Amino acid sequence: MNKPTNDPSPADSGPLTYRDAGVDMDAGDRLVENIKPFAKRTMRPEVLNGIGGFGALVEISKKYREPVLVSGTDGVGTKLKLAFELNRHDTVGIDLVGMSVNDILVQGAEPLFFLDYFACGRLDVEAATEVIKGIAFGCEQAGCALIGGETAEMPGMYPAGEYDLAGFAVGVVEKSGIISGANISAGDTVIGLASNGAHSNGYSLVRKIISTRNVDLGQSLDGKRLADLIMAPTRIYVKPLLGLMKSITVKGMAHITGGGLLENVPRVLPENMVAQLDGKAWHTPVLFDWLREMGNIAPQEMYRTFNCGIGMVVVVGKHDEAAALEQLNAAGERATVIGTIRTRVGNEAQTQVG
Repeated sequence: MNKPTNDPSPADSGPLTYRDAGVDMDAGDRLVENIKPFAKRTMRPEVLNGIGGFGALVEISKKYREPVLVSGTDGVGTKLKLAFELNRHDTVGIDLVGMSVNDILVQGAEPLFFLDYFACGRLDVEAATEVIKGIAFGCEQAGCALIGGETAEMPGMYPAGEYDLAGFAVGVVEKSGIISGANISAGDTVIGLASNGAHSNGYSLVRKIISTRNVDLGQSLDGKRLADLIMAPTRIYVKPLLGLMKSITVKGMAHITGGGLLENVPRVLPENMVAQLDGKAWHTPVLFDWLREMGNIAPQEMYRTFNCGIGMVVVVGKHDEAAALEQLNAAGERATVIGTIRTRVGNEAQTQVG
């Protein structure tokens, strides 16, 4: 015979709510209301309905005869860990947008709309609002609409005070205007566009350096706080490069993300071509000198881990070099000739930095 128990029955414990389980739907509603004004600033005429519905409707502009959709997705990576430690949530949203829109840009696509995914254990409305304000600002820089996303509050999945981000960008390009790099040839010019810093790549190594060298992020480096240099957001190159594509023939572009210069530039080169880069041709930001010295990092490791000061590579014909530099610098970019394209010899690496 089973012994009687004094434990209360489920019915005696009182009714449970979703909030009792750790999910605060009221907080989610406040977040949606907070971000609506910022999302509204990003709207484009193609958007038929935005935040609030089960799905957002976007039509393709009739200016395209043969429109091709280009999509990309990315996150912010372990840079988020530093955002948590520093309690700085206003720039990682820009990183999130930049990583995706710069990726689809290299194929000639104009970013059309963006969706975000914000996941946490317990929703901090203030921090989440700062993050999504940053996403909206990044969308404004890219000229794309923030049309929706998902905020997932999942108790027990994330440590207190932490969250994760993912972003999804969709753009459109005229079929005849797709940039593939197939017509890159020997003698073409390689132009580098300056980065804001490490953008959103290599941060596991950055954090390793900080932890093993007991680094004080409040210290000054070249007149700026180290924390500010490390957290500088990804530069978004969309508007200047879309403008450039209207006036000259851009043969290829490479967004310098994970893999650095050594692994991203070859992604747009024909197999028989090499990008011969001059490592002294551009200014290397002090952050990268600091990382190299503090981590005792070999030059090749630097070039395959970080952008080392070049966030976007653009390949144009030699005859378009001067016009491209003039237009890009007039648009606010720091554009420099960093190398040339030559014929590949044997199986040598397709990016050479001398």
